[in-house]
Amino acid sequence: MAANNVPNERADAFLTVAEVASMMRVSKMTVYRLVHNGELAAVQVGRSFRIRESDAHKYLSASYYHAG
Repeated sequence: MAANNVPNERADAFLTVAEVASMMRVSKMTVYRLVHNGELAAVQVGRSFRIRESDAHKYLSASYYHAG
């Protein structure tokens, strides 16, 4: 019997604020603002924050708009 009931899918990674900022091509301060305003879900670990990779991608997907 399996030790857990987790499907054989890749586990969702947690990213640092710096990694999310690099991915979004914004400053770390912008990511901190998004976290503090509740626009981007994060987990606080000690004095730092971690953001699920899937949450960062969801935020980016929801941020698209058509210009022009």
